[in-house]
Amino acid sequence: MKTKSDFEREKELAAKEAVKLIGDNMIVGLGTGSTAYYAIMEIGQRVKEGLKIKAVPTSEETEKLAASLNIELIDIKTVDAIDLTIDGADEFTSELMMIKGGGGALFREKIVLSLTKKKIIISDSSKKVEMLGKFKVPVEVVPFAANYVLKQIASKGGSSELRMKDGREFLTDQENYIIDADFGLIDDPKTLSTLLNGIEGVLAHGLFIELADQIIMGDGDTAIVFEK
Repeated sequence: MKTKSDFEREKELAAKEAVKLIGDNMIVGLGTGSTAYYAIMEIGQRVKEGLKIKAVPTSEETEKLAASLNIELIDIKTVDAIDLTIDGADEFTSELMMIKGGGGALFREKIVLSLTKKKIIISDSSKKVEMLGKFKVPVEVVPFAANYVLKQIASKGGSSELRMKDGREFLTDQENYIIDADFGLIDDPKTLSTLLNGIEGVLAHGLFIELADQIIMGDGDTAIVFEK
């Protein structure tokens, strides 16, 4: 049975493989979370060795880490397109469908990936599933609409709750709430994605459909690549 340290090594392996795809003068999207951390650290090492890139962070946490590694950051408002983004996933299938947002950065992650020409997801082997849904679907909502969205999710067959932190509502970098929704195993992620998109007050949800070109998964000492 694999240990936590085994999965950490798999994350690092996948991250190093993904960073090999970055070339000079690219605009690079930097993901958020424990797996993306390894990619950012590797990019920082390559910048130290002379790689010249500009990067768009998907969270304040990522922005601070990248800045500490002297990775040049640019405002997304000045960017028409991003050459390549490296991010993680909470769950994924071999069809490249994903659940993301465990770290609460799903809205910014979705915007960055939508602007990206080459979307690379990195993962350890624990995140691959046959069907999405064991991990709850994060839903970012405007605070004013939170109770309404909770009721709408219930009407669509899901159970859900506001994400809390330190005894109060978790706030995203945009100062929105996160609702964690449980629909059980999801046999039709595209349809559920459309349903969630149709709820007023929902800014983004954690079902990422057609937002990966390649998933690089560390498995032991091997990097396995899933592609469209």
